[in-house]
Amino acid sequence: MALKRDLGDAEVVAFDNLKRRGSELTLGRLRDGGVRFEHGDVRCAEDLGSLGPTDLVIECSAEPSVHAGYDGNPAYVVNTNLLGTINCLEYARRHGAAMVFLSTSRVYPIASLRAIPLEEKDERLVIPPGAAGPGWSEAGIGTDFPLSGSRSIYGATKLASELLIEEYRALYGLKVVINRCGVLTGPWQMGKVDQGVIVLWMARHVFGGPLGYMGFGGHGKQVRDLLHVDDLYDLVRLQVADLERFSQGVFNVGGGHGVSISLRELTNHCRRIAGREVALGSDPQTRDADVPYYITDNSAITAASGWAPRRSVEMVLGDIHAWLLENRAMLAPMFA
Repeated sequence: MALKRDLGDAEVVAFDNLKRRGSELTLGRLRDGGVRFEHGDVRCAEDLGSLGPTDLVIECSAEPSVHAGYDGNPAYVVNTNLLGTINCLEYARRHGAAMVFLSTSRVYPIASLRAIPLEEKDERLVIPPGAAGPGWSEAGIGTDFPLSGSRSIYGATKLASELLIEEYRALYGLKVVINRCGVLTGPWQMGKVDQGVIVLWMARHVFGGPLGYMGFGGHGKQVRDLLHVDDLYDLVRLQVADLERFSQGVFNVGGGHGVSISLRELTNHCRRIAGREVALGSDPQTRDADVPYYITDNSAITAASGWAPRRSVEMVLGDIHAWLLENRAMLAPMFA
């Protein structure tokens, strides 16, 4: 919708299979915002082909759960994330379109992220002052972080997609921007335990329901940085305006240190903003795909564009809270 607002007469099309529960609630907003919606599946090249020619593809389709495939069936995540990217690349190539590809911080291997030395400080884990290693420092994780090792089926599909994009860049001259995003969040994300946890945490504090600290002793001190969807949009607009400059290499994109939070800190914020206490469970067992710490080092993208996230943790959570209250009747069943 923001893209349609800013591009004026350009036609903007949203293409989705509406598989995720609650995604159908956005259809009215899209219509009111002048965005054309087309129901289809990125796994099906014919569905994409029916859209007709385009100048720009924003490839944000995915099975986004890092735990996808751990039940022994990787078919949906592989077909959506990898085959879907292939279909989008072919669609863009045929029409001479540019592409923005939203990759993920989950391309970085789990064991290597877990091996970063951490210490407890107040209610979060931190990298000790002055500590640094290949691709990591107090500033966060950079794109030169080593890629050898297992990263989950989800992360592997995204990394494989990046490799294919490099080939399409080289062979066909396709202009593609690659952003490895941290934790994306904001209004209209239908949060779940395995993806969209920031929205889910606030929703539980508004509507009620169970919450719990999982993994790493069950203390809730694991840390992530948050990226408001509006901050990501600001960056994409800059990149699309200068594709020649940004369609080389890969960028890490996230909230950085200034917009980072632990689960314990998240709980405190939600209690204060929503004015409600929620009973919290604790499960010390760490799941296979979990990592205790990830903060994005934004230095490369900031140097290249001048961009930096502007929405603070307080603003991110405040926007989510206001959205939940404004749409309480519609959203409460989604988070039951």
